[in-house]
Amino acid sequence: MKAFLPGGQNSKGWMAISLYPERIDIARVKRNGDGRPEVAMLDSYRKEGGDKESLARLRKSLRLGNHRCATLLRPAEYQMLQIEAPAVPPDEIREAVRWRIKDMLDYPPTAATIDVLNVPGEGAGKSRQVFVVAANNALIGPRMQMFEDAKVPLEAIDIQETAQRNIAALYEVENRGLALLSFDENGGLLTFTFKGELYLARRIEITASQMAEADGERRRQLFERIGLELQRSLDHFDRQFSFIPLAKLVVAPVAEVPGLIEYLGGNLYVPMESLDLARVMDFPAVPELRNAARQAQCLHTIGIALRDEGAGQ
Repeated sequence: MKAFLPGGQNSKGWMAISLYPERIDIARVKRNGDGRPEVAMLDSYRKEGGDKESLARLRKSLRLGNHRCATLLRPAEYQMLQIEAPAVPPDEIREAVRWRIKDMLDYPPTAATIDVLNVPGEGAGKSRQVFVVAANNALIGPRMQMFEDAKVPLEAIDIQETAQRNIAALYEVENRGLALLSFDENGGLLTFTFKGELYLARRIEITASQMAEADGERRRQLFERIGLELQRSLDHFDRQFSFIPLAKLVVAPVAEVPGLIEYLGGNLYVPMESLDLARVMDFPAVPELRNAARQAQCLHTIGIALRDEGAGQ
């Protein structure tokens, strides 16, 4: 997914940059000859001043100008909608969906930056679907300007759903679908992928900190809500994409929340596995990634860095 900006021509790979209130996470991934990705660089930097000032300092120390830089939108900064694809030529689809979703936006459709991602292979007799990602130009413009002012070459703006898709693709079993669940301070994100493509994405309105801060009974109730949302989503996926057998559900551990995976494993029919990036990636230069909490913290930043080199996807 090009996600608002086309890929550029810098030759040293993607540098993923995630901006948070107190820190900036930066990651770079390279592909080795055997195709197994390697996290060549991953670090978190405490902000000193605003985003622009912090980026400008990092540009110098990390030589960000030598890389294709991509950043991540927070879920509150965009909408991701799944709709029936308009019957128009490919070069007209963005404008067509802009007006198709106009009543779903709380700002004028002409003020929206739009990108479209196909949902492949729904099966015979079913209408073709697309994901539409929309963000307000009032947000996208200043974000791009901030990177420009810091002299950091921003070439793509990505979203959590596609970043998580890139991680999920590493876990897929041939000719089987895969579900991946993660939690952070924005809530839960459940994605369904098949052959490296995103087929379904669902948000769960429970954050990692809510679970970490809950007492035993309250935590059990949150687990029940998560289990119910997962069951509904699994049933929906099975109905909509019955031609895709689901291999397993991979769950990213949540720091200070023991027992979630065990609870889900005992209440769902799908095989379950705890996410461990060491199974699918190498990171000899980043030993702290052996820690599950660190993997979960930087999961989507690493996912951005896994963008396709050739197509800017």
